[in-house]
Amino acid sequence: MAAIVLGAITQMSDKTPWLAAIFADRFRRPALVVLAAVLALSINYAIGVAAGRAVTALLTPEARLLLLALALVLAGVGTGFRIKRPDALEGWRTGAAFTSIAGLAIMAFGDRMQFIVAALAGRSTLPWAAMVGAVLGASAVNVVAIALGEEAWLRLPLKGVRVAAAAILLVAGVVIGLNALRLV
Repeated sequence: MAAIVLGAITQMSDKTPWLAAIFADRFRRPALVVLAAVLALSINYAIGVAAGRAVTALLTPEARLLLLALALVLAGVGTGFRIKRPDALEGWRTGAAFTSIAGLAIMAFGDRMQFIVAALAGRSTLPWAAMVGAVLGASAVNVVAIALGEEAWLRLPLKGVRVAAAAILLVAGVVIGLNALRLV
């Protein structure tokens, strides 16, 4: 459940749904862009799970909790910054499917949620549930962006969403960090 909520929160303030909306407008094939987004997010979050399991195998339970706190705090800090329009990849002549999958996968690689998925997976007895939850939460946001298109997506109060998301992530990260240090 945490991964679903965090996936939606981080994705609302990210460039990936914006790029998905651009692709939906450009290719006029929203179902294809939805599938591309789900595939791209699945690949990226699977990498996050694998990395998280590899790194956290070396950590104590408290250190794993601190890693999650760090991931949330860094995501909160990064979420507060204004984002600029992603490159629409108009120079790519690879077709709608490949451009959508590769473009969205590149956009999502190394993003805040991939780091959070790694930290969640490292703490879980069901690490792949972190990936599935994150994909569900992030995909829900991408589906909305794809359905709306770029113009309508940009009319949403995205600045307020970024500020709220940053606050939620920062508070959660600080509380979890204090808990890991046994200060609360």
